[in-house]
Amino acid sequence: MAALAQAPVIQISGANFRPLPLAATAPLVQGEEAKASAQEVDEAFMYDLRASGIFQVLDRGSFLADPKEGMAAGSINFSRWADVGAESLVKYSLAQEGGELKAEARVFNVGTGREDFKTAQSAPAAEARQVAHKLADAIYRHFTREPSPFLSRITYVRKTGNNRDVWVADWDGRNAKQVTRGGINLLPSLGPDGTLGYTSYQQGEPDIYIRRPEGNTAKVKTSEGQMATGIAFSPDGKRIAYSLATGESTQIWVAEADGDKPKQLTDTRFGINTSPSWSPDGKRLAFVSNRGGSPQVYVMNADGSGVRRLTFQGNYNQTPDWSPRGDLIAFTARDERNAFDLFTVNVDSGKVTRLTQDQANNEEPSFSPNGRLILFTSTRNGSPQLFVMTADGNNQVALPAQDKAALLTPDWGR
Repeated sequence: MAALAQAPVIQISGANFRPLPLAATAPLVQGEEAKASAQEVDEAFMYDLRASGIFQVLDRGSFLADPKEGMAAGSINFSRWADVGAESLVKYSLAQEGGELKAEARVFNVGTGREDFKTAQSAPAAEARQVAHKLADAIYRHFTREPSPFLSRITYVRKTGNNRDVWVADWDGRNAKQVTRGGINLLPSLGPDGTLGYTSYQQGEPDIYIRRPEGNTAKVKTSEGQMATGIAFSPDGKRIAYSLATGESTQIWVAEADGDKPKQLTDTRFGINTSPSWSPDGKRLAFVSNRGGSPQVYVMNADGSGVRRLTFQGNYNQTPDWSPRGDLIAFTARDERNAFDLFTVNVDSGKVTRLTQDQANNEEPSFSPNGRLILFTSTRNGSPQLFVMTADGNNQVALPAQDKAALLTPDWGR
């Protein structure tokens, strides 16, 4: 890393935050083999930078510099980059050696004309997009001193006809793999080690299934007549929380990661308690309860004590997701016009902030592993599709290349 001490650090939080104007050139491709992957890598790399919310990525069509400019500081006319408003400049190259795709990126401070940072990354040529995600992650870490979400995974439900199937994909929705095949499968959740949990009606009534990274799948044991839904993994992956319906009530339960030693946490007769979400330290749970007459967000300790109502505005609040940063819980609310939108509530102060408005229905928020972005569904383009935005509701962008199938209940793996 060059001149790291002088490099600017983007302060993401606070009223003074502004996206950094950044120019990123097309890759310098070395050799014929790398050309086959260049477009795919560049598409993923540019999406990462744009969707991050910390950069104002400049349009390449506005560039004034010589396209043949090299990657060394001495070959760059920095005044040309300043003329288009860039404060930082990223140049990167691609080469392939055997089955390995290699990339190098350099970040320059346009004002000083100095190289601030460089990184080299590689991945199998068959997984070309991983090189892009690794490059973007290194650049994000350089500017923020914290990890990006670009190397994480997401899960969601894809609805086709009468079937609802669980899929797992890279953070941008690419490299998607179907997990279930046919039937009704809902509410998937990713554990920290890649374990996948979901609700399935494959035996008639809803049950929770846990699929390990090696592919083994097992059903969480419940008593006859009980219906289990909505699994959530604790941050350390050692426990699960879920809802269990018996008769006319639904209660929150916790158990060990394999479903053993279940313990009931809530006990509201004829009440409905659902949608558990763990705090990042694993000591508390957010959940939805209608014990006050309408669905509202509550928090409680992980042993069921200390129940506290958190939302008081509106009469239909649901799908809470606790930020990995610990300060906020995102949730879906139905407003006075019967539209669904996304909000956050501060866990300590109770302050509610609206994130979406006047763009059809927006639901089912899930925070990125670093708490900086939120994944959600939106019907603004027709059927429900996946979008990401910053935790304050800015920079709302769709995940790339989605088809017309409805995509539901996403969860961002920690």
